Amino acid sequence: MDPNSVKSTLSNLAFENVMAAAARDYKKEMLAQEKAQSSTSVNQEVDLDELMDHPELEKLHADRIAALKKEAEKREALKRQGHGEYREISEGDFLGEVTGSEKVVCHFYHKEFYRCKVMDKHLKALASKHLDTKFIKLDAEKRDCSR
Repeated sequence: MDPNSVKSTLSNLAFENVMAAAARDYKKEMLAQEKAQSSTSVNQEVDLDELMDHPELEKLHADRIAALKKEAEKREALKRQGHGEYREISEGDFLGEVTGSEKVVCHFYHKEFYRCKVMDKHLKALASKHLDTKFIKLDAEKRDCSR
């Protein structure tokens, strides 16, 4: 027998034994880690169930629902006042429309001016996005200038 061949064979066997032991250790570590994670997730589920019944969370939930209802009522009140739409008014309605709302945008337009048509298009798009502001338009030609 060749001493180098025996040495090589023994070295290979030792290497295989070391690799097998490393694989077993790695498998044990992975199983322990999975077990720890599963027990942690069970604890988290229990904690979430306990939190769902917590009085402080219920109070926050009730407060948020009340705030959303109040916001919806405010939006409806503003819509009843003419907010959320872009509409034409007469000169006689002007003072009531402007003083009846906190924020008002009024476009004094001329129906034959191209720029007024462009402005109308943009104001109409803005009106639906900004409910807190009333958007109106008034025909500048029909306005009574004798006053």
